[in-house]
Amino acid sequence: MINLYKGGVYLINGREIIEDSNEAKDIIKFKTGKEIEKKEAAKNTIAYSILKEHNTSDNMEKLKLKFDRMASHDITYVGIIQTAMASGLKEFPIPYVLTNCHNSLCAVGGTINEDDHMYGLSAAKRFGGIYVPAHQGVIHSYMREMMSGCGKMIIGSDSHTRYGALGTMAIGEGGPELVKQLLNRTYDIDAPQIVGVYLTGTPNKGVGPQDVALAIIGAVFENGYVKNKVMEFVGDGIKNLSVDFRCGIDVMTTETTCLSSIWVTDDKVKEYYEIHGRVEEYKELAPKDVAYYDGMVYVDLSKIKPMIAMPFHPSNVYTIEDLNNNLLDIIDKVEKTAKEQLNNPKIKFTLRDKIKDGKLRVDQGVIAGCAGGTFENICDAADILEGASIGADSFSLSVYPGSQPINLCLMENGVTARLATAGAVIRSAFCGPCFGAGDVPANNGLSIRHTTRNFPNREGSKPGEGQIASVALMDARSIAATAANKGILTPATDLDVNFTKPKYYFKKEVYENRVYNGFGKPDKSVEIKYGPNIAPWPEMSPLTDNIVLKVASVITDPVTTTDELIPSGETSSYRSNPLKLAEFTLSRKDPAYVGEAKEVQAVEKARLNGEDPLTVNDNYKKVFETIKKVYDIDAKKTGVGSLVYAIKPGDGSAREQAASCQKVLGGWANIAKEYATKRYRSNLINWGMLPFIFKEELPFEKGDYIFIPNIRTAIADKATKIKAYVVKDELKEFTLEMSDLTDDEREIILSGCLINYYRSQN
Repeated sequence: MINLYKGGVYLINGREIIEDSNEAKDIIKFKTGKEIEKKEAAKNTIAYSILKEHNTSDNMEKLKLKFDRMASHDITYVGIIQTAMASGLKEFPIPYVLTNCHNSLCAVGGTINEDDHMYGLSAAKRFGGIYVPAHQGVIHSYMREMMSGCGKMIIGSDSHTRYGALGTMAIGEGGPELVKQLLNRTYDIDAPQIVGVYLTGTPNKGVGPQDVALAIIGAVFENGYVKNKVMEFVGDGIKNLSVDFRCGIDVMTTETTCLSSIWVTDDKVKEYYEIHGRVEEYKELAPKDVAYYDGMVYVDLSKIKPMIAMPFHPSNVYTIEDLNNNLLDIIDKVEKTAKEQLNNPKIKFTLRDKIKDGKLRVDQGVIAGCAGGTFENICDAADILEGASIGADSFSLSVYPGSQPINLCLMENGVTARLATAGAVIRSAFCGPCFGAGDVPANNGLSIRHTTRNFPNREGSKPGEGQIASVALMDARSIAATAANKGILTPATDLDVNFTKPKYYFKKEVYENRVYNGFGKPDKSVEIKYGPNIAPWPEMSPLTDNIVLKVASVITDPVTTTDELIPSGETSSYRSNPLKLAEFTLSRKDPAYVGEAKEVQAVEKARLNGEDPLTVNDNYKKVFETIKKVYDIDAKKTGVGSLVYAIKPGDGSAREQAASCQKVLGGWANIAKEYATKRYRSNLINWGMLPFIFKEELPFEKGDYIFIPNIRTAIADKATKIKAYVVKDELKEFTLEMSDLTDDEREIILSGCLINYYRSQN
């Protein structure tokens, strides 16, 4: 089904794979008549050419990228614009799309959600942006339809910013990286490795894009095969996939932890641009005749079966066939893993009660968002449900088209009527089911969803309060097959369905009539509209010469998601209020963290106010007295803060708040064995936090204090080994590591955060 090559490979004429070896050059010369060096062949990928075109430095090893377009949604754009304004923003230099697809319902925070929307509209008018009102389109559907372009690059403040199937390299990042683009700065990154994904064959009838995506995720996530790399899709099987199918695979590459993605383009992609009235954005993209890749994922589409990602991670994948055939064994494994992951005695998580007469019965189906809500997915689901009913019992099915133009076409061709007749509920374009703000099931419910993630709380339950439901990711076709079977888990390949494949017609008037497009037309007379929940960032102090850090939390899970660092759904209404949002930090993983962090933050606040910090906290006074026995330092000049230790933090969302909330509470650092994603490490840095690495057995525990002398000098001097001490009755030395930082990143950390860095320059 899927094979991972152990080393690099050469791809000849986009079709033939030659493994890197001593004989590879001779084989290539025999087949092509050309001699080529690996270094030169590596420049022949699609990704390399796009990165080179967008690199503003003269060094292709140290990239400084400028993007063509940007995108944010309504739980990220307020913080981004607030940060940019504090840093000197004058106008948006590139097209910046502000969508309203996360807090669309305005149902959780009272008036404050719509306040954010009015803020966004006023900012679009003042600075020259593009504003997409609520229910018109989820962020990635709109960007595909209106902003993608072959050879272009897009950055978005959402982790699923992926438009590679449309020839667009896109990267999901934390908000501060978008701020840099707004201020005409660059996205600085070491040249990423490029991994080929060779697709061959044709998917079987009933197999959909989520099945292919989950199979790939299952093969590459745990081993880090594509982590922080670019996935370049090639191969003779691509021609057998529709553009919707390709986009459905592409958007899920985020869950592999890759940096970005890109695909070859063809006449089907050209037709997509023609349908959307933007054929000028099309150009053919393909690797050159001999291209070198740092790895290769070989996917035989004909061998992919309907897949299911069991709770609580997209990589926890099985074929539906295997699950049904080994139900008790797999559920036992899932329950044991979930118990360790949830680590909460209040939660009585089980899936055994879902087994009825030897079969798995689910409670809910959802087809939604940028992954599930595509035209083709929904049409195929309607064909499967033709003449069927989801039943009058507890099982429910909701369908969310990804955009209003898609919804309009589905209404006109009768698909929504057919789905409604079968018992499905048709909703508007909304990202809620992807992060726990829509169709929340009952306690202990199991929801099958064609969405992007299935972490705990992604369906809206609150594990910290003893509420638990769970999501299994599946393709729309198998969700529809399960719905037709009244909730009994059923792969779509079990049914003989006539897929009608109706043609899609895009009506641009839908957007022309509702979307505000002010790019290039900033109006400085427009006042920004502030609601009562929109608060500025608190002042953040520069890094001091020496720092003392309290270990406020120690997380020993193999992977810590951003959802666990700062919850998703229940916090969404407070993303514009840093202080209020910070109260939720680690609430699901370590409820005592906020109190621990605030206790040590009180010491730092006293120091910054010119008071004697040693009079605030007796524990800190004892710690400082121990340090003074060895180091002659001044308490009023020594920064005090907290840190979080986690083995591998930052998997999942791009949300900057996973880091900024720690900073707002006085956090100065993270220590980790490794960081799950580049974007989480970037978020730490942009909020002035030290991203330490420590791979050995821990010399400290929660509640300990760590003293790091001469840290400011170490950062300025580009030190990679940093001396630190655990403070007990005496100082116990250990060594922290700091992997490579760019010059700008060092200055940001020294300044205390990105805002301070830009403010000092202005």
